[in-house]
Amino acid sequence: MRILIIGGGVLGTQHAWQAVERGHDVVQIEREPEARGASVRNFGLVWVGGRASGPELETAARARVLWERIGERVAGIGFRPNGSLTVVRTEAELAVAAAAAASQEDRGFKLLDAAETRELNPALRGDFLGALWCDRDAAVEPRVAQPALRAELAKSGRYTWVPGREIRDLTDRGVVDDTGETHEGDVVVLCTGAWTGGLVKELAGQAPVRRVRLQMAQTEPLGETLTTTVADADSFRYYPAYRGEALDGLNAGQPQGEIAAVNKMQLLMVQRLDGSLTIGDTHEYDEPFSFDTTEDPYDHLAEVAGALLGRPLPRIARRWAGVYAQTTDTSLIVHRARVADNAWLVTGPGGRGMTCSPAIAEDTAEELSW
Repeated sequence: MRILIIGGGVLGTQHAWQAVERGHDVVQIEREPEARGASVRNFGLVWVGGRASGPELETAARARVLWERIGERVAGIGFRPNGSLTVVRTEAELAVAAAAAASQEDRGFKLLDAAETRELNPALRGDFLGALWCDRDAAVEPRVAQPALRAELAKSGRYTWVPGREIRDLTDRGVVDDTGETHEGDVVVLCTGAWTGGLVKELAGQAPVRRVRLQMAQTEPLGETLTTTVADADSFRYYPAYRGEALDGLNAGQPQGEIAAVNKMQLLMVQRLDGSLTIGDTHEYDEPFSFDTTEDPYDHLAEVAGALLGRPLPRIARRWAGVYAQTTDTSLIVHRARVADNAWLVTGPGGRGMTCSPAIAEDTAEELSW
């Protein structure tokens, strides 16, 4: 088959990967010269531990295996099985971590005391009680993963990358771009992320997804190795894996701080291959979104990260905001729908996009019988 993938982000690129792996010809079309959306404006985390039990966790776990296999072939994506530590500083936070470790061994959880935490990640020299360790979590480099994957796909001789073209029309033979050129194909897969207007809206109407805006930052190099991804205990409030009595007790007995609550925040901190740290994040759900970034969240992130590191956070060198699409049906991992006889829309993985995209693409390939 000849398959047209519309969208150059991680979800589109993983669909291209699946199609080429299965012997098909692929043309991947991106409206920008290079992907600039949520696929590059994220932590690069393959985050298994916090996922909801059931299909979401199963999808994340399968994607983690696929990411590792891809990483063995494509060193440029920077895959590393570094695991994660969710660090706890109060007894209430410790109770949530202990409950998770006791009840969810299938996630690779283990409760560590402060000494064990520092032994696993010596860069953490702050004052804390311990951490929830998850050995299933991993990381890739979001700014370079897509180009690295495309370079590997090009070796097949069955992959074509077409940047700087916006799709304006769908025909029974393929798509027409904004230059008037027709790209022929048997199947069209629209992986357009948070871009839900234009042709997508014409084909799908008001898709059942919402857009979410985040603020993040990158620091100067830390000067030492952060051996794991690090999260603070506000992550317990955000990720579905931690629901239950222990979390209820945390929320009742230790309300989230004002800045973190207003901005719906958690600390996630991952070290890039150049030694810098990506930190975040906030969540804004109500459109129209702000057009600027605000300082209070960054001050909060620097304070919390510094408390865990036991020293000031390196100077923030870059700040940015990003927007992703999230399905409004909480029972689904992604919104996947047929929008024409030869076209499918796949969007809305939300904050799970980087983690789950390989498995989502695999599911699409199987559903469409590629």
